[in-house]
Amino acid sequence: MLAKKGVNPPSFRKTGTTIVGLIFQDGVILEADTRATAGPIVCDKNCEKIHYMAPNIYCCGAGTAADTEAVTDMVSSQLQLHRYHTGRESRVVTALTLLKRHLFNYQGYVSAALVLGGVDVTGPHLHTIYPHGSTDTLPFATMGSGSLAAMAVFESKYKEGLTRDEGIKLVTEAICSGIFNDLGSGSNVDICVITKGGKEYLRNHLQPNPRTYTSSKGYYFPKKTEVLLTKITPLKEKVEIIEGLDAMEE
Repeated sequence: MLAKKGVNPPSFRKTGTTIVGLIFQDGVILEADTRATAGPIVCDKNCEKIHYMAPNIYCCGAGTAADTEAVTDMVSSQLQLHRYHTGRESRVVTALTLLKRHLFNYQGYVSAALVLGGVDVTGPHLHTIYPHGSTDTLPFATMGSGSLAAMAVFESKYKEGLTRDEGIKLVTEAICSGIFNDLGSGSNVDICVITKGGKEYLRNHLQPNPRTYTSSKGYYFPKKTEVLLTKITPLKEKVEIIEGLDAMEE
């Protein structure tokens, strides 16, 4: 309809990320790259994409960074209030329900694609949540612009009953596949291992493509802004001036 009236339809914001998760014999492993982009520009080379939801639940976010941050913070606070009220550990299905209900209400306009993982009284759980509110329950999952490259690794090498070290090795390979085959993904590899005994957060576990070349000239700015005048007003004098002005107005 807009096109027929000569109005250019709004374009979708392109975002890039590779986030993955898998269930291993003792719990869940979540992993993400650390590149944050705005179109063709890399805004942050070391962005944290694994969000805290509860002591036993974490969530990887892809899509618009502000949306993923806001949605996960909101649900995390709701889970905290629920724990205060009940005195019990949060369940993964509770976090899943709160997230999918919120996203479904906005019909995909809140651009948050999530991989939710955790361990509760019923065991380890891994879910994917799409921006429009639909969900999947899977033994391994990928999302983001590098998800196809990461899924290729999982589909060829995943097996049930992986040990912790085997799981970390597999998810690291999946994230690296996304980093090297998707321009929107890059920099480092973050890992969160969640078990019944707690969680282990491995920040910058791997740096697969460090910058090896640095210009000998570096960043050189020959001209500097000159300071023409420096004036310091002590706080006491400033208060006296304000009081004097107030007295004059009265």
